[in-house]
Amino acid sequence: MTGTRKPAFSIAERSSIPIAGSNLCFPVNRIFCVGRNYAAHAREMGTDPDREPPFFFCKPADAIIAGAECSLAYPPRTEELHFEVELVVGLKSGGADIATGNALNHVYGAAVGIDFTRRDIQAAAKTTRRPWDMGKGFDGSAVIGEMVEFDAASLPQAGPITLSVNNEERQRGDLSDMIWSTAEVIAELSTYLSLRPGDIIFTGTPEGVGPVSAGDRMLAQAAGVPPLSILIE
Repeated sequence: MTGTRKPAFSIAERSSIPIAGSNLCFPVNRIFCVGRNYAAHAREMGTDPDREPPFFFCKPADAIIAGAECSLAYPPRTEELHFEVELVVGLKSGGADIATGNALNHVYGAAVGIDFTRRDIQAAAKTTRRPWDMGKGFDGSAVIGEMVEFDAASLPQAGPITLSVNNEERQRGDLSDMIWSTAEVIAELSTYLSLRPGDIIFTGTPEGVGPVSAGDRMLAQAAGVPPLSILIE
């Protein structure tokens, strides 16, 4: 058989993130997350925050819920839904073995996001030395606010990042507290695979991660980007 094959059936549309003040959106290709990139969070998770090479994990691209105001249905098979507020960067270009000094030139923009985790499932996977996928990669596990376009000089590298639950602050850090900077994270990730336009990276979370329940209202904020409001249903 020759020629281009046609899909046997239709699938869901590609996930996207709205761009603030515009009718444009950022099309999402892949989701990468860096683990334990703030020293205080590494300590609260029981690990040594020495500056070892960062480690990465993935979420499915269709795990995204995006917008200034979102709702998330409490996911099944967990009693410990935990939040992790993070700065999320989106790439407009990519490549392999990107130099740290050139890494931010590949960034299109940034947003605040929450990496949700079924912590009990993740903990069980760690105990049995099995993959974390079902703890980290479920539907709605990547909630992201509106994205703002930045260049290498203007991308926020310092300033507060916070999360509140029912008007009570639960997480507070500063973007400058990252063990590995955004540029270093991009460069290191590009040594494992070729990054592509539309890839997004969750850059790590400060201390204070914890559980939420159905009915909780959350507010995530980070320097330079619009806030993100979430209702857990």
